[in-house]
Amino acid sequence: MSAEYKALSPAEIEKLSFDMIEAELPHSADPRYSHIIKRVIHTTADFDYLDNLCFSENVEKLAASALHEGVPIVTDTRMAKAGISKAALSKLGSEVLCFMSDEDVALAAEQSGTTRAACAISKAAAMQRRFIFAIGNAPTALLRLHELISQGKMVKPALIIGAPVGFVNVVQSKELIMQLDVPYIVARGRKGGSNVAAAICNALIYDAVGRKLE
Repeated sequence: MSAEYKALSPAEIEKLSFDMIEAELPHSADPRYSHIIKRVIHTTADFDYLDNLCFSENVEKLAASALHEGVPIVTDTRMAKAGISKAALSKLGSEVLCFMSDEDVALAAEQSGTTRAACAISKAAAMQRRFIFAIGNAPTALLRLHELISQGKMVKPALIIGAPVGFVNVVQSKELIMQLDVPYIVARGRKGGSNVAAAICNALIYDAVGRKLE
């Protein structure tokens, strides 16, 4: 393999990367979701996401509408929050929230013997607001979402991005989210991560910024 390289600007690097992704796709992506799939592949260099990502009906339009309405995004990690484009999101009048480091969440987790991620979801639910949830780390966050939504104890989310990575309850938590009557984008299987959740958010945000709603 050649060690030669060419100096490129960030914009040129991104364009070339997406051109390479398009050329190397083993089969065509659904045009409705290709911008999301390609951005996740761009973030991970993993072409499995061409088939792993699952989308509920009309989720791209529903997500764009929610973002244009200024619906906030709630993440389960500060890494995901950091990876979401604040500049683009601000054009839509929205923001990113993460409750994982909040003192009340830490105390609730200690007292209940559960995870901070689950308690952070409970905190969001108690606000009785409509949110987009971007979960890239904790299956317990998805399990808590499923529990609260099924019991009618929270405002139905505008969208759930389910992309936790790992082994214990990861696959099961994603499958449960896909059974809810809620818009979703799910990275089916064990793969995922905060970077994947952020990449999906960014793809939706960039699309919404350039999209004129019907």
